[in-house]
Amino acid sequence: MDAVTDPTDLNERLQPRIEPRPRDEALYARAREEGLTELQARVLAGRLAGYDGELAPLVSPSLRHLAHPEKLADARRAAERIAQAVVDGEHIGILTDYDVDGITSHVVIRRTLVELFGVPEAKLHSLIGHRIHDGYGISLPLVERTLALSPRPSLVITADCGSSDEPRIARLKAAGVEVVVSDHHALPREGPPASAYATVNPTREDCDYPDPTIAGCMVAWLVMSLARRVLVEWGVLAPATPKLSPWLSYVALGTVADCVSLGGSAANRAVVHHGLTLINRMEAACWRAMAARLGADSVPFDAETLAFQMGPRINARSRLDDPYAALHFMLAADEAVAHRHLETLDQDNQSRKAIEAEMAQQAKTLALPALAADAPAIVIYLAEGHPGVQGIVASRLVQAFGRPALVLTPAAAPGMLTGSGRSIEGLHLREALQRTFELAPETLPRFGGHRGAAGVGVPAERLDDFRDAFLTAVGEQLGDAELRPRILTDGKLAPHQLGLATLDELERLAPFGREFDAPLFESEFLVEALRPVGADGSHLMLELSAGATSLKAIWFRALTPGEVPAFGVGATLYCAFKLNRNRWRGRESLQLMIEHAEPR
Repeated sequence: MDAVTDPTDLNERLQPRIEPRPRDEALYARAREEGLTELQARVLAGRLAGYDGELAPLVSPSLRHLAHPEKLADARRAAERIAQAVVDGEHIGILTDYDVDGITSHVVIRRTLVELFGVPEAKLHSLIGHRIHDGYGISLPLVERTLALSPRPSLVITADCGSSDEPRIARLKAAGVEVVVSDHHALPREGPPASAYATVNPTREDCDYPDPTIAGCMVAWLVMSLARRVLVEWGVLAPATPKLSPWLSYVALGTVADCVSLGGSAANRAVVHHGLTLINRMEAACWRAMAARLGADSVPFDAETLAFQMGPRINARSRLDDPYAALHFMLAADEAVAHRHLETLDQDNQSRKAIEAEMAQQAKTLALPALAADAPAIVIYLAEGHPGVQGIVASRLVQAFGRPALVLTPAAAPGMLTGSGRSIEGLHLREALQRTFELAPETLPRFGGHRGAAGVGVPAERLDDFRDAFLTAVGEQLGDAELRPRILTDGKLAPHQLGLATLDELERLAPFGREFDAPLFESEFLVEALRPVGADGSHLMLELSAGATSLKAIWFRALTPGEVPAFGVGATLYCAFKLNRNRWRGRESLQLMIEHAEPR
């Protein structure tokens, strides 16, 4: 049997491999020279290969490292148009994406207009598309709803969308509605939408903003900050009018949840670091309600709280229904209102998890032929799949199989499929889709996204042609790279390092997130005790030892429901693990979070 299709060989290639991260030795040496500890230098050098900029903005994040919004192309023009609408009392539409980045952008724009600029609520129109019925961006249904408003807005401000929506922007312009686009998604090859009054996007080729990786909510924050400056310059607002700094709490959430880079980006690290400080003051009802839901021991929030607790709940609403409950939760003026909307988000999140689990299992089964053929990417069509969880299922495939994945389901438009993709370290997904379009334009009438994630629209009858072109495009980028699930660690820790002092040392490098993963280590442990926990018994609670050091550990999703562990007390486990601060009734202790373990 050919080795590529040999089931034994395939099974071996699908086993996660624990490997130490490649280390940039020059960066490691520089970090040590600048006073970082050996462990801190190790973590930096494993994440920022080739980085030759200053280390201080990364290891000591500060808002002073933010570039001025005027460096964004078209930002002054956009800000002046928004300021003119405020002065003239125009009706303004706020049109944003439905995910966390879009919702937080919406909150920044709306709160700025109302609370700082004095625009009456009655003159603002929240325009957020329905993920399933409308699709991403300035969709045609959303345009028609905008034009049906009475009174109709004369200005629409977008955030986290719009760069690829020229036909719909032209439709609005023809009807007398001017559009200011603020976005961060890659622009089409033809450039900014010609019909937009202004397009503010750090990925523009003519843009001088030093960091093209900022999230959509950050672009919106910069534009609205500049609009405040313009209104002060015009004498409309007093110079003492508060700045937008408090809204960086929302920008932090949107930045983390949108998975933009927290690696070499001083701007993203600064806004997340500062935003978390603001969030942990618990001044807004949404933060207090979430803290109450998660329990007193959840505070202070960190980037992982935003990524794995708040983000999924806000996203769940738009995955299953219209996104306005998420917006109302973020804008809630008191805790009772916030709790009511959070209950809805929580229920949606539970439903989303159940749908996701079923779809992920189907997708993994359907992926086997592509894996057997060693295809460079996985393209899955789920005829009965829910379009709201495509992206999460694609992420599960990437984690399981170590290669890029696209998951498609039927779209609302007859004869069309809609899909979401997730990438791996070595592939720029948006560029791969651009290349797919060049190879077979009729198979990909609509696409957008960035390096790590993207969305597509594909005619159902052209799915096979699309898959062929996409695999060719991915293969061109990846070359002969070996594709398999890898668990990259920061090496080993000595038993004496397994304590809270080490965690304190590592946390001084926070925030962690995309392209700056939380530290992960590898070591061998003896199993002293274990028991399945969780509603379905799929998690394992463990007591482990390394020499004279004993530790508690938790391994989430270690088992399928009803499965018996393949090892017992006395077994030796080789583990990839994170250090976790376990809080219980005001007391702290170290707990290991097992990511993967292999009996030895």
